[in-house]
Amino acid sequence: MADYVIVGGGIYGCAIAWELAKAGEETLLLEAKSIASGASGGLGERGVRANGRDLRELPLMRLAYDIWLDLHERIGGFTGYRRLGHLHLIEREADLAGAPAQVWMQNRQGIESHLLEAEQSRELEPQLSENVIGAIYCPKDGVADHSATTRAIAEAAREAGAQIIENAPVTGLRRQGDVIISIRATIDGKDREIEVGKQVILLSNAHVAGFVRDNIGIELPLWRMWPQVMALAADIPPPMTHLIGHAHRTLAIKPLPDGRVMVSGGWRGRWDEASGQGEPVAEQVEGNRLQAAAVYPALAELEVDEVFTDRAEMISVDGIPIIDTLPGAANMLVGVGWSGHGWAIAPAAAKLMARWALSGERPEMLASFGYGRFFA
Repeated sequence: MADYVIVGGGIYGCAIAWELAKAGEETLLLEAKSIASGASGGLGERGVRANGRDLRELPLMRLAYDIWLDLHERIGGFTGYRRLGHLHLIEREADLAGAPAQVWMQNRQGIESHLLEAEQSRELEPQLSENVIGAIYCPKDGVADHSATTRAIAEAAREAGAQIIENAPVTGLRRQGDVIISIRATIDGKDREIEVGKQVILLSNAHVAGFVRDNIGIELPLWRMWPQVMALAADIPPPMTHLIGHAHRTLAIKPLPDGRVMVSGGWRGRWDEASGQGEPVAEQVEGNRLQAAAVYPALAELEVDEVFTDRAEMISVDGIPIIDTLPGAANMLVGVGWSGHGWAIAPAAAKLMARWALSGERPEMLASFGYGRFFA
């Protein structure tokens, strides 16, 4: 038995386990594979970015900025967090027309933002294409090592008293009325039933939709995809120093500490039934590479060093996460649909979700992420 049973050993599961354990709560985290084996791990780094985010996420990002600064000290482990600054590049006059409004909105939300002209953009990034006519600049944006951060938080949770069991897939649940009283999991090759004292927190991102459908009878407006991440073999230093996004291109670029250039931004792999995992698609790899080279011509001749499409992610129909309890499971808090939106806000959102679990009251900052938003 555990008072709080957390399902999923990604950044959210580990961070909430840490918060609950610090509060003295009996906490059990179950991970189907290993910590950071899903979307919270893998190649390169993840952006800690406010620039261009959904308005509903900016209050969380404002809070997360401060948490990221000393997170490594509080967990006693490496995060790789670096404030590089983010440039949201603009090549079209139509996109430039709306940029002042975005800058205004982000500044009103406490996100320091500046509209740069072409010359100012190239002062920060000299190797930019001449087609770039401006950029929105957020100096507090940056990156973190997602694999290292997630594992370090997991270790901090253990040290605080949380029990973490890996290779323990959750297979079902048992309810009395609308209260979950136990969770079924496979542990050490044996079926186990674990009593739930207070609450289940369901955070296994790629697993949530099917689990909720099969056990609660609720369809969530989500779909699964396999995002593509690649590294180009660049010289040290790489040709950019900032985190790079784009107003109309499907593109994100990060300079990695090892000198390579990480290129992503929305290109996808496909599911391979034979191997049971996502696999790269040649056209998607080449398309992403060409988009990067169009913005940074110096990337045109670089070889693709690695490509991964093996970590499934979930996207909600309106693009932001679902964080809520669901009908028929009053003591189960669900967080899902993080793809492209979850990493940067994780320390803030996890802290608030833990507060919700402890108090029973939804924090105001999480109100916009409720399941009820999909209903008239």
